[in-house]
Amino acid sequence: MIRLAANLSMLFNEHDFIDRFSAAADAGFKGVEYLFPYAYSAEELRHALRDSQLEQVLFNLPPGDWEAGERGLASLPGREAEFRDSVVEALRYAEILRCPRVHVMAGLLPEGADATTQADHQATYLRNLQYAASEAAKLGKDILIEPINTRDMPGFFLSRQAQAMAILKEVGASNLKLQFDLYHCQIMEGDLIRHLEQQVSAIGHVQVAGVPERHEPDVGEINYPALFSRLNALGYSGWVGCEYKPAGDTRQGLGWGRDYGLRT
Repeated sequence: MIRLAANLSMLFNEHDFIDRFSAAADAGFKGVEYLFPYAYSAEELRHALRDSQLEQVLFNLPPGDWEAGERGLASLPGREAEFRDSVVEALRYAEILRCPRVHVMAGLLPEGADATTQADHQATYLRNLQYAASEAAKLGKDILIEPINTRDMPGFFLSRQAQAMAILKEVGASNLKLQFDLYHCQIMEGDLIRHLEQQVSAIGHVQVAGVPERHEPDVGEINYPALFSRLNALGYSGWVGCEYKPAGDTRQGLGWGRDYGLRT
């Protein structure tokens, strides 16, 4: 059974952020995710979840200086202490919000990075993931890594499914899992069903959006009913995050999700 989670960083932007929780619940969502919780106290977010009877299913570690263009710390040499602090902060929020998983953004390679620089980023990334997975395991939490397409995020260190799978294998932590975003994978590689079949045992979370404009999943080149059917057949029981930019009013665009419990 497909379980849909509303990404509150993108959906229901007709409302102030805290009011998006109740808007999502009214639309039939049972879970929520968003980019970052840190602008709000964990207690305030916990109350919003409780009042709306929603589960917190995912959020990201602090990404560095987002406004300056940073997109994660995990692969950045020289930023290890800051990364470790970000793990502590994210897990503190995860405990209070009862969120079982957090996403570690890999970060950007410098423009024109040579093989030596890429190797340094790889080594840093592996060490940082080992640390994050170890700390998360103490609390029964999962750490997720996500390949992100380089059209939307040029220079992102992790962009290919095979790259992510190799990293999971090298780190070897049972609570380090794949965040499989079908939108990003379609842009970079396509062949979505085969990727799902090959990687389903490693998947800790799935995200969706239409390609190429990142609007509703029923608009664009991806056949999501077929993918959802295959996910069910493969035994995937996790959440599917709706991380897309509504083309108009969020509620009016939810018709695609009626078969999965959403209401327009």
